Order: sequence, then structure tokens, then C-alpha cells
Amino acid sequence: MDWFLEPFSLAFQQRALIGGALAALMTSIVGTWLVLRGMSFFGDAFVHGVVPGIAAAVVLDINPIIGAAFAAGVMVLAIEVVHRQTALSEDTSIGLLFVGMLALGVVIISRLDSYSGSLTSILFGDALGVTAADLVWQGVLATVVIAVALVLYRPLLTLSFNAEKAQLLGMKPKRTHAALLVLIAAAVIGSYQSVGTLLVFGLLVGPPATASLLARTVPRMMIYAAIIALFSVWLGLTLSYHWGTAGSATMALVPIVLFFIVLVITRLAPRRVPQEVAHA
Repeated sequence: MDWFLEPFSLAFQQRALIGGALAALMTSIVGTWLVLRGMSFFGDAFVHGVVPGIAAAVVLDINPIIGAAFAAGVMVLAIEVVHRQTALSEDTSIGLLFVGMLALGVVIISRLDSYSGSLTSILFGDALGVTAADLVWQGVLATVVIAVALVLYRPLLTLSFNAEKAQLLGMKPKRTHAALLVLIAAAVIGSYQSVGTLLVFGLLVGPPATASLLARTVPRMMIYAAIIALFSVWLGLTLSYHWGTAGSATMALVPIVLFFIVLVITRLAPRRVPQEVAHA
């Protein structure tokens, strides 16, 4: 039992657990819609898209939330402009901005004397450096994200399976899609301190993808995704403490490993049933 409790005996480790849990709840709820809509590539690009905003905020010594929100808005507008003004597919515009925004962020942060430390913190997070003040605004943001996601449940559900039907039902799919983009941005912004802008994608897609292998309904998928995400944060921090690995990276790795474990189990289980029946 001490092996499981010892990692959280100190205050900064407890803050890391709380911060990771809040990030897990936000990303798992929003990530469910990403997985259902097949927008994982967009989500990955979006995660990279906030890097220059956070980097600029660090350089200018302003709130990183402001910079990340501004960068997210710029990226969404840029994707729409490229997609509408050229014959290129949306994936192409996303791919261009994926690399461009990340490179711009590194260029901006390279102007700091503490280049390496600041870049590492932005890209890979600093789970053990989360402060009480960070937890307050993260908790507020998590509450808003989860509340809005629940309020928009029906429009998002309809949009995920049939955009034309959503239009016919008067659910305004374009506004719903825009709201989802805002939710993605908010979840990423609220999680980067604990998990990092690059690694948050593991919590954004890993738990919902794993939950999709187990759940047959969307509500259950969300619940399973949240449980898997919370478990991943706890196990990631526990393993990080005992193995001496990076906390943020270990938290992001756990749900990916869980996905493949569940995938193997769920694919092998049906094959065993006929064999057991045959022997019986």
C-alpha cells in the first residue's frame, strides 16, 4: 500500500495529482467528440497551434492563457482561409499550420535566455510545478468546459453522426462545430501546465479511443474515458515517482498503452468463446 501512497505524501505531488485530474476530466470529455467525429488529426494540430501563443506570453511576461487563446483563434481562422480560398483539402491546411505554428513557437521562445527550460516546460509540461493558483483557474476552466460540453450534448451528438440531420433539426451545426473548437482550445489551455502542449494529445485522444472499444453508447464512452483518464494520471504519476521518469510524459503514455492492451483483450476474447463452447 505504501508503494501507491508514498508518491503523494508531499504537497507539490498532491497538486500535481489534482492538476492532472482536472486536465484528465476536461480532455476526456472533449476528446470523446474528437474521436467520434474523426477529428484526431485536427486535435493534434490544434495542440501544436497554441505553442506560439504561450511562447509569446512567456516572452512578454503576460498570462499564458491570453496568448494561447489568441493563437488558437488565429489557427482556426487560418485553416478556414486556406480551405476556402484554395483547392487544397482541409487536412493539407491543417498539416501546414501544424508544423508552422510549432516552429513559430520554438523561434519565439528561443529569444529567451532560459530557452531550454522554458521550451521544455511549454512542450512537455511541469506537473510537479503546478501551484495552488494554477489549480484555481484550472478548476474554473474545467467546470466551464464540462458544463458547456454537457449543455451541447444533443447538438454535438447529432453533428457527430449526421451533420445534414443537425441542419434540418435547426441545431446550427456550424455554430456547434465552432463551440467544439472553443472547447478543444480551452481543454488544451487548461492542461498544458500539467501535461504540456505536445503530450496533452495523449489524454485528449487516448482515453476516449480506449473507451470506444468498451462502450456501446456515447454517455458510457464519456464516463469510461473520464475513468481511464483519471486512472492514467494517477498511475502515470505513481510510476514516474518510482521509476524516476518525467511525470507529464508518463501520464500521457499510460492511456496509449492501455488502448493497445484493451484492443488485444477485446479482439482475442470473442475468439476464445467459440473454442470454449466447442470443448464444452
